[in-house]
Amino acid sequence: MAQIKFLLCFGLLNCLIVYGFAQQGGNICIAANAKSCADCIQAGPNCGWCKNITFLQEGESTSARCDDLEVLKTKGCPPGEIENPRGSQEMLKNKEVTNRVKGAAESLRPEDITQIQPQQVRLKLRIGEPQTFSLKFKRAEDYPIDLYYLMDLSYSMKDDLENVKSLGTSLMSKMKNITSDFRIGFGSFVEKTVMPYISTTPAKIRNPCTGDLNCTSPFSYRNVLNFTSNGSLFNKLVGDQQISGNLDSPEGGFDAIMQVAVCGSKIGWRNVTRLLVFSTDAGFHFAGDGKLGGIVLPNDGQCHLDDNMYTMSHYYDYPSIAHLVQKLSDNNIQIIFAVTQEFQPVYKELKNLIPKSAVGTLSSNSSNVIQLIIDAYNSLSSEVILENNKLPKEVAIEYKSFCKNGVNGTGDEGRKCSNISIGDEVRFEIKVTASQCPEKGQSETIKIKPLGFTEEVEINLEFICECDCHNEGIADSDLCHYGNGTFECGACRCKPGRIGKQCECSIEEVNSEDMSGTCRATNSSEICSNNGECICGQCVCKKRENTNEIYSGQYCQCDNFNCDRSDGLICGGHGECKCRECDCWANYTGSACECPLDTTPCEAANGQICNGRGICECGVCNCTDSKFQGPTCELCQTCLGVCAEHKDCVQCKAFNKGEKKERCEEECSHFSLILVDRREKLPQPGQYEALTHCKEKDIDDCWFYFTYSVDSNNKAVVHVVKTPECPTGPDIIPIVAGVVAGIVLIGLALLLIWKLLMIIHDRREFAKFEKEKMNAKWDTGENPIYKSAVTTVVNPKYEGK
Repeated sequence: MAQIKFLLCFGLLNCLIVYGFAQQGGNICIAANAKSCADCIQAGPNCGWCKNITFLQEGESTSARCDDLEVLKTKGCPPGEIENPRGSQEMLKNKEVTNRVKGAAESLRPEDITQIQPQQVRLKLRIGEPQTFSLKFKRAEDYPIDLYYLMDLSYSMKDDLENVKSLGTSLMSKMKNITSDFRIGFGSFVEKTVMPYISTTPAKIRNPCTGDLNCTSPFSYRNVLNFTSNGSLFNKLVGDQQISGNLDSPEGGFDAIMQVAVCGSKIGWRNVTRLLVFSTDAGFHFAGDGKLGGIVLPNDGQCHLDDNMYTMSHYYDYPSIAHLVQKLSDNNIQIIFAVTQEFQPVYKELKNLIPKSAVGTLSSNSSNVIQLIIDAYNSLSSEVILENNKLPKEVAIEYKSFCKNGVNGTGDEGRKCSNISIGDEVRFEIKVTASQCPEKGQSETIKIKPLGFTEEVEINLEFICECDCHNEGIADSDLCHYGNGTFECGACRCKPGRIGKQCECSIEEVNSEDMSGTCRATNSSEICSNNGECICGQCVCKKRENTNEIYSGQYCQCDNFNCDRSDGLICGGHGECKCRECDCWANYTGSACECPLDTTPCEAANGQICNGRGICECGVCNCTDSKFQGPTCELCQTCLGVCAEHKDCVQCKAFNKGEKKERCEEECSHFSLILVDRREKLPQPGQYEALTHCKEKDIDDCWFYFTYSVDSNNKAVVHVVKTPECPTGPDIIPIVAGVVAGIVLIGLALLLIWKLLMIIHDRREFAKFEKEKMNAKWDTGENPIYKSAVTTVVNPKYEGK
């Protein structure tokens, strides 16, 4: 019984949950008030459009074709008639990542090396439905590297220049351990060639240094050496460089960085790993500082190298940090700031603003520059960060990373993985979602690439903004009132200025009084039963706040929510409300479907309906005998139990005694009796139906044991232990002996206690006497009337001899 109730409750709960989800989805779909299939599928990913021509009921508007997919099925729309286009994805270019081993693939060109997969994807996006694909990245071994060394040649860097002159061959030797394809370039910078950054007097322009020092004229940026794999040439050209000078402490390094980034064709950057080492012992000027020299035009981010010299430093302001970040990213350049200890805090803050950048501490004379470059390169190459270009306003993208050692990330952390070694493979999950269709429905392209790498993933986006049936539409169809609309997807899409299900009315005719007569029921003055509007002579029923509650009918006289309720549910949750009357499901009846026809809840443990003492009505026992009650009429408060009811009959038939001894044959013939030797031989549960074990007293105060049961023929059978258990009489002698012994022992104990108390009392009195005796004080004076009994007589003749 309890299990049945649990299953019923569980089933009802599942129904309510499904209904709740359908209601939530339906709210979105119906609230969109879709006039066409295109409007419907853009309302939400779970919205479908029923294109079946006969789907709508009387009074329902065209927008009722748009609803939650499950709701449409329950309303009777055939699954094959539901328009529900889904998004998809296609890999247009999916070349496997390269398993390149150093020394074994020397002939591979850089453009033949693949570190990211896939390379091109096509996504068809349904509004609100995300499309997810996996992106794989693997660092290739022996990947080519181009490194450009950009050095501050202001006077304070004099000692550093001497150490950099041998940098080419030394760095080449060290980088051979990382890649077999390494090239190096060199450039230098000082400052803008206008006041107040430099002195513009002719003598200072020729030699900005003081004393006997011979310095070169100041310049903004000079490209000294295009990329080369000849380390000796690097040493030679750098060795020919001379220190220059300027007036202020910050340098014009940002101008130089911008030119190095955008002048790739003139400097010779390849589509490989690009490193830019920026070496200085000073701060930097940035956007706005050019006003000091009268320069107000923002930096245009274009290449202005003429004869390897930046020629527009006096014309354009310094670039901003954000401008540099954009250009470095666009050209896949990773920058390494090699600066002295004094300016470490400044450049570390700058590093936080430039993705894929590093800061190293340069010694006072640049002697540690090679190790600094190698450490910075290892740091940069051990982290991959994904970025995408500017997204269309209707598209959102989410990243989730699956890195080494089970480390996963979401949100901003989902864009990157750290501690990646050469040959390690990591995976990213890219989720793309469209929130609306583009205004013109055109396709879009977005690109995702790892920062500092030239490879990228191109994602072609196509938006699903129309249903498939749109292409089958019939323009100027006769079904749409003499060609006033296009018949598509089971409904008319009206031309501008026309309304109605079949586009039968013009906007000017909507409020005509002549049309309202057909919207009134017979003998009624209410238009559309006050539950709708009369449009084009037809009732269009109102929509309720709860979109699952619907008005319907020719005059909107029906609804699906004003039916009788049971347990707080419409139609008791066991039927459908149709035009204010419950249409009950199978096995339920009643005005609110509150009455189940199933008799299972009325079955007793013995398989009988209501224990044969009542009838089952609406799943509840109605007991016909007023003495009985309970879920299956099993309880009787005034009835004797089975044991007490049959006690006298069992006693007279088994032992020939008891109150029914004289009339045993007449009153106790309704069961058969079986005697057993002992209690263990009585039947156990499972051997008989309705088995009851009994223990009763007979008239001699003896206990007798029996069972009452029903055999397979539905006849009562009683098994009785043939020997009752009678209590035995008491043994007098042990009892008397025990009483006497107890009295004697108690007397002796009392005497001993009395004696002990007397001894204690005497000792206390004697001790008290002794104490008082010691404390007594006696008078030692002589009694005046006392005369001693001894008389001493002296012999007068005694001479003491």
